[in-house]
Amino acid sequence: MSLRVFNIVFFPLPTCPETYPYQMHTTKYFEEVTQVAKAIDIAAIEKLVAELVALRDRGGRLFLLGVGGSAANCSHAVNDFRKLCGIEAYTPVDNVSELTARTNDEGWDTVFAAWLRVSKANKNDGIFVFSVGGGDVEKNVSANIVHGLKEAKSRGLTIMGVVGRDGGYTKQVGDAVVVVPVVDASRITPHTEAFQAVVWHCLVSHPDLQQMATKW
Repeated sequence: MSLRVFNIVFFPLPTCPETYPYQMHTTKYFEEVTQVAKAIDIAAIEKLVAELVALRDRGGRLFLLGVGGSAANCSHAVNDFRKLCGIEAYTPVDNVSELTARTNDEGWDTVFAAWLRVSKANKNDGIFVFSVGGGDVEKNVSANIVHGLKEAKSRGLTIMGVVGRDGGYTKQVGDAVVVVPVVDASRITPHTEAFQAVVWHCLVSHPDLQQMATKW
């Protein structure tokens, strides 16, 4: 039996963005992140702070609404608002059994509105929406958020949010809403969902809101 010897030559990956398309994407993506951070409305974020302080002072509850990746952000933010800021916060997306039962029996569009009714949401409480589109019934974009906000408005809740694009219905009816700037139409979703996290972490670490220090 003869042995074959193979010479393997390793070529280093190019490091220049102009010659390496994947690195070009990464460079451009983070340039866009910088653009969003510089363009975001600081005054709108401070208005969120003021509304959340007022909500906590009056003993109100905070209900977070979102779907898809924004739903996952709701779950995380509930923890932070409760643990770090002492705000009684909840999200319907944490109760998978109720969410899927209502979807199956009553329809997806009304799951948030029904949950708010059962929760006896009132004028002391607030809604916080995480959404890329903000909700638009005519375009069939997050109709459940729209119906949830209509229920909230009828009950006198304060409406807050961090949304993308033009803000949708959330921006139209909201009391304090941050719209994540669009710097590239093809990456509205990743930038909006990423900056939802940036904004809420800014909120929960704000000296007017944070009551308990983080471990790190």
